Amino acid sequence: MPEVIVRKGEPVDRALKRLKNKLDAEGILEEVRRLRAFETPNQKSRRKAKANAKRGRTRFRFNPS
Repeated sequence: MPEVIVRKGEPVDRALKRLKNKLDAEGILEEVRRLRAFETPNQKSRRKAKANAKRGRTRFRFNPS
């Protein structure tokens, strides 16, 4: 779990922004949003297919051979 220590004299808003950046980097917020409601098997397969397609595009972009 990401941890943010508020430095002396640092505004809380800035510490919250650092925490949000760490959560985004680890994908925690996205997972929480996804798990907030039930996901049907069809929605699950569509999400996975979309992620695979995106991953494939980036792989092709950086390694076209």
